[in-house]
Amino acid sequence: MNRHANESRKFVIAGIALIIVVTYIIRLAFLQLGESDYKTNADNNAFFNNVIFPSRGVLYDRNGELLVFNQLAYDIMVVMREVQELDTLDLCKTLGISKQDFIDRMNTIKDRNKNPGYSSYTQQLFMPQMSSKDFSIFQEKMFRFRGFYVRERTIRRYATNHGAHVLGDVAEVAPTDIEKDPYYSPGDYIGKQGVERSYEKYLRGEKGIEVLLRDARGRIQGHYKNGANDHKPVPGKDLTLSIDINVQALGERLMKNKMGAIVAIEPKTGEVLCMVSAPSYDPRELEGKERGKHMMEMGRDPMKPMLNRAILGTYPPGSTFKTTQALTFLQEGIINDQTAYPCSHGFRFGSLKVGCHAHGSPLTLEPAISTSCNGYFCWGLYYMFSNRRKYKNVQQAMTTWKDYMVSMGFGYKLGIDMPAEARGMIPNADYYDKAHKFSWSALSVISIAIGQGEVTLTPLQIANLGATIANRGYYITPHVVKKIHGDKLADSLLVKHITKVEPKYYEKVVNGMRRSVLGGTCHAANNPWYEVCGKTGTAQNRGQDHSVFMGFAPKDNPKIAVAVYVENGGWGATYGVPIGALLMEQYINGKLSEESELKAQAIEEKVINYGTRER
Repeated sequence: MNRHANESRKFVIAGIALIIVVTYIIRLAFLQLGESDYKTNADNNAFFNNVIFPSRGVLYDRNGELLVFNQLAYDIMVVMREVQELDTLDLCKTLGISKQDFIDRMNTIKDRNKNPGYSSYTQQLFMPQMSSKDFSIFQEKMFRFRGFYVRERTIRRYATNHGAHVLGDVAEVAPTDIEKDPYYSPGDYIGKQGVERSYEKYLRGEKGIEVLLRDARGRIQGHYKNGANDHKPVPGKDLTLSIDINVQALGERLMKNKMGAIVAIEPKTGEVLCMVSAPSYDPRELEGKERGKHMMEMGRDPMKPMLNRAILGTYPPGSTFKTTQALTFLQEGIINDQTAYPCSHGFRFGSLKVGCHAHGSPLTLEPAISTSCNGYFCWGLYYMFSNRRKYKNVQQAMTTWKDYMVSMGFGYKLGIDMPAEARGMIPNADYYDKAHKFSWSALSVISIAIGQGEVTLTPLQIANLGATIANRGYYITPHVVKKIHGDKLADSLLVKHITKVEPKYYEKVVNGMRRSVLGGTCHAANNPWYEVCGKTGTAQNRGQDHSVFMGFAPKDNPKIAVAVYVENGGWGATYGVPIGALLMEQYINGKLSEESELKAQAIEEKVINYGTRER
């Protein structure tokens, strides 16, 4: 009995001891975990981390003209835990806001769905971008509003009303931006479009910080350890764009009251000289507090001025695409420069007809390019896709054809240093196998020979085609930034892409494009100063045809390649040719002649009525 009682007593004592040990362990863990919270609270009471924003890199055009700069502004910040005995009405009157506005702002700050990572110990954005004038009023009375602080920052200003789609804009970060990159905090700003977005990490710089001491009443007493833990901000890097703002301005002027795009490229470097998307907008409309209002207005506009048609618009290239067919047929041995094909007002095969305008027949290659003969290039595609001695079936011929197109920069993104580039469409054999259930031939797809059917390109790709022909068989990745000050461009922007066609065949196409200017469809582009090479396009559309031009100048040692695309502009010679010619003159000569200025005024005054339909 005593033995059993002793054993029971041992278990009880052991259990009590175990409970005591576990209790001490739990208490110790609580104290250790809680200590960090206590320390954080103490630190937040003793220290004030003042974030110093770097100046954002500025933007220049290729000639050094300032395009985008910074201006000093002030953000009103609040530390919620420090707000005590606040005279709300006085604050509202000082800031020029209503009491309800004050309540809404405070509720938004505390809403963790809208403000993830909210802490009552840290500064929160209460009012952004206060002007110097308004700040001076607030500064005089700031001592009355405990918990409210001022944070200096710079805001974006645009020195030009041109180039909105290229320059882009900045705006306050969204929660998704903060989740993707811990650099950002609520109230920070980030590039949203254009160069501001694609070069954000170069432009933004690095934040600095001042660690300041506070007394028991929250008053700043000075720098902690005399600034030993402070970090100065690192300014963002300035950018020199490849854009010539005078050429850009002329392009936007000529596209007034029209829809479409213009892209000009320096062939030997791939530098984009102008990128016009019409309709456009003034980039200054997206500055400061009015940004949201103007964004909503443009978002409702059926003409879609925010859409960058130069890199996002995908269109049938029309007859500008015939140059690619000539190059492919020459390299594959389907034609030579003496091969002649008939054109009886178009291509005819049984009941199939692809129409064409009146000109001599039969034609060889150079006059076919000069007159933009549909029949010639349809026959070329027919004989390529039907050649069973060279290709075992139409699918193999199609794959060969597609590989040439891809090597020329079509069907995939070119890799320009701008956000959201479209890739266009180059069909392949699988596409037609599915569409025609494996029963198709050259006649089924004949329209791709003249840049119609399923083929679509962006205006950037059409301009790049002009640059490739100007270079006789290669192109450099198009890019809108010429120089990053203190850094180098990405290697991908300097790549030399060589096509599958030999340079000797490009010379034959160049000669055809020169003949087009001397006496063909591009004759309006001829001038006494330098040799222009060009190719028109009249791309078929459900409504009025699109007016297209692709060309370069001078013929030898070319300095500029241009693509013009005017939606519903009719014949290529109506808008495409004269606009392209004026842009070349502006860039090469540095100005327009008196005669050319009169032409520019006439084009500027022309209006194409698009109605209000969605596009």
